[in-house]
Amino acid sequence: MGRILLYALVAVAAFFVLGWLIGMVFTLLKWALIIGVIGFGAWFVLNLTRGRSNSES
Repeated sequence: MGRILLYALVAVAAFFVLGWLIGMVFTLLKWALIIGVIGFGAWFVLNLTRGRSNSES
């Protein structure tokens, strides 16, 4: 009986750790995506403004 409870406890702990790891991975992926979108937007605006100033002169 004790061994079965120990296995159940290990399985529950493994699910908690797995859920925490998956959550961390998706959180990091979300922040990388947000930073990438901001960086791409800044690059696009800079290229757009530089392109207009070069074409006018």
